[in-house]
Amino acid sequence: MGGWAAPWGIEYRIDTMNAYVALIVTGIASIVLPYAYRSAPLYLQKDRVSLFFSLMMLCLTGLLGMTVTGDAFNVFVFLEISSLSMYGLISLGQDRRALTAAFQYLVMGTIGGTFVLLGIGFLYVVTGTLNMADLAQRLPEVTQLRTLHTAFAFLVVGIGLKLAMFPLHLWLPNAYAYAPSAATVFIAATATKVAVYILLRFVFTVIGPDIAYGDLPFGEIAMGLAVLGLLSGSFVAIFQQNIKRMLAYSTISHVGFLILGLLAGTAEGYSAAMFYAITYALMAIGGFGMIILLSRAGIEADSLDDFKGLNERSPWFAFMMLVLMFSMAGVPPTVGFYAKLSVLQAVVGVDMVWLALVAVFFSVIGAFYYIRVVKLMYFDKPETEAPLQVNTDMQVAVSINGLAVLGLGLFPGSLLALCTSVLA
Repeated sequence: MGGWAAPWGIEYRIDTMNAYVALIVTGIASIVLPYAYRSAPLYLQKDRVSLFFSLMMLCLTGLLGMTVTGDAFNVFVFLEISSLSMYGLISLGQDRRALTAAFQYLVMGTIGGTFVLLGIGFLYVVTGTLNMADLAQRLPEVTQLRTLHTAFAFLVVGIGLKLAMFPLHLWLPNAYAYAPSAATVFIAATATKVAVYILLRFVFTVIGPDIAYGDLPFGEIAMGLAVLGLLSGSFVAIFQQNIKRMLAYSTISHVGFLILGLLAGTAEGYSAAMFYAITYALMAIGGFGMIILLSRAGIEADSLDDFKGLNERSPWFAFMMLVLMFSMAGVPPTVGFYAKLSVLQAVVGVDMVWLALVAVFFSVIGAFYYIRVVKLMYFDKPETEAPLQVNTDMQVAVSINGLAVLGLGLFPGSLLALCTSVLA
């Protein structure tokens, strides 16, 4: 870019790994925008609709920039672009608490961005370069320097905050609950997934697994954070009555599963983590998309009780929600089952059977709050039996999403093989 050759020039690099992630992010944006087009004018003032979509595009730009850049400093720059636009998106929520949620995320996001910047700065101090390819070549020569250890620790903390990794997840529940529903769908499906990719990129290709798991205690730290994330996310979600907050706390538990794949320290673990991130993005779009769909039909869809008797009002959408809830719970033959199974197999493959059993235990606990939604839809009486009136485009979007979750569960081999080939 600009006529300067790397490493002096800023390099944008498309390889198999980030091309796949960029395709996923743009694909998710293509799915979410029809939701936003119909729903945003309903809960935003007329003069804020254009601002909302401008922030959405800016956020997408930042996420894609982080994905395709080959320069470590530009990771920070695009991280800030996406973060600043997310703060604005969250603050546009109807509830006044959206402002508090945005400010809380602003404070924590600023701290996380600072840690990322410090980590990248320390990498530059010990290597003299910011180009990721050059960093990968020069870091093995300085593995014993404490500066490198400190840099890696800062990067893990900063990226972990964007990933909503325990205990850096405190911004997430309020952000999901009070942001506009379309913004929640987009952030839930993309932000944490790109953070997974950035963490994978630094661990797998820049610093390298030999340094991260050999010279540095990344595996031991990740193990503790994964278990605590599974514990806190699962138990807190049980007591939530707001559907958005329930899904937000469940996200913390799902991030715990993602970390399990990373701590395996193998190609199988990394591909399992990527497979899990992609499939959870689909499930998150579907779950929050159903909230938008019900709000379009005149149902507030904030409380779990708003799902009472949905089967009597719309058997098809009740079935779509059932598929999504079962997939998040890991019930076969949905794709969520195979996502969790692939992570557990990677963990068992490195002789951590006890850790796999702990993950299964918390997964069973997590199934409780998902099945509770299914119970409300099929066994409780609705306040009104009038059929749902929903726009055709919303029906198509939700239906395609639910069928994709079910179809990938029935035929997961191709997506699993693609995730494996990406990291080969």
